Amino acid sequence: MASSDTHLPIDGRILQGPREPQAIEVAPPRVWDERLAGVLPSSSRLLALYEDATWAEGPVWWPAGDALVFSDVIGRRTLARRDDGSIVTFFDRSYFANGNAMDAEGRLVQAEHGRRAISRTDANGTEMLVDAFEGQPLNSPNDLVVASDGAIWFTDPTYGISDPREGYPADPSLDHTSVYRWRDGGPLQRMIDLDQPNGLAFSRDEGTLYVAESNADGLPRVVACSWDGETLGAPRTFATVDAGIPDGFAVDSRDWLWISSEAGVVIVDETGARLGMIPTPHVASNCAFDTDEKRLFITGDSDLWMVQLA
Repeated sequence: MASSDTHLPIDGRILQGPREPQAIEVAPPRVWDERLAGVLPSSSRLLALYEDATWAEGPVWWPAGDALVFSDVIGRRTLARRDDGSIVTFFDRSYFANGNAMDAEGRLVQAEHGRRAISRTDANGTEMLVDAFEGQPLNSPNDLVVASDGAIWFTDPTYGISDPREGYPADPSLDHTSVYRWRDGGPLQRMIDLDQPNGLAFSRDEGTLYVAESNADGLPRVVACSWDGETLGAPRTFATVDAGIPDGFAVDSRDWLWISSEAGVVIVDETGARLGMIPTPHVASNCAFDTDEKRLFITGDSDLWMVQLA
């Protein structure tokens, strides 16, 4: 994982040596639809990979490094898990980075609570891309996705300025919490206002944008908005979770959503119908697949978990 091999500069301090995934005491995955049984075998179990984060979030597969990158938001570190089970620091001192994404050029894009910004890292270092809307500081960018046209879409709730553990306390300068779209050389576009928008992802054809609306005092839900390349449609309720709020989620090659929640990962199909659930010992914050979708990685609280898929 040296920068000469991956074209991304990393700190590389070892936090955990090589180790095998470890089984933990938790209920096995629940499968309610036979379609899921072909993806999530009855033998699948939740496996522990790392337990020493402060608040684990934002997992993304890093193909060039053959590793999973994820954030320890409160610990102010971006970490990488190698396939031998070791954990190294990607950045040992982040700006309370939360969401992570890889763009088509293999650059790491991050949503930062601390600088209230979106940043991008390549072989030459890290640059801040955007930190304000119409001259006012953003709230605290939370999660993000890079579309096929290179546009960065991100959510901007207030969690990073309202919780002193996750950023620098401040009053919002904006009177809205929104989803934004940004492209190199263009202005920051305010696409839609939602109640504490959180995780987000596109359908495989990018005709639908899914966003977790995560205000626990309102109606926590995942909404779906049509996208035709020009106009984002009105939000409609797509899915809900049974406990807590929907947080980060991943869309697989079948257009199924794997949604993190207080009780674990809820799996729904492209219509929003429930397929099953992966229980976790405590709240799950986000999830991501490896390149071949043979493994699902799940973050939550201090932990990084994994489930083997068919």
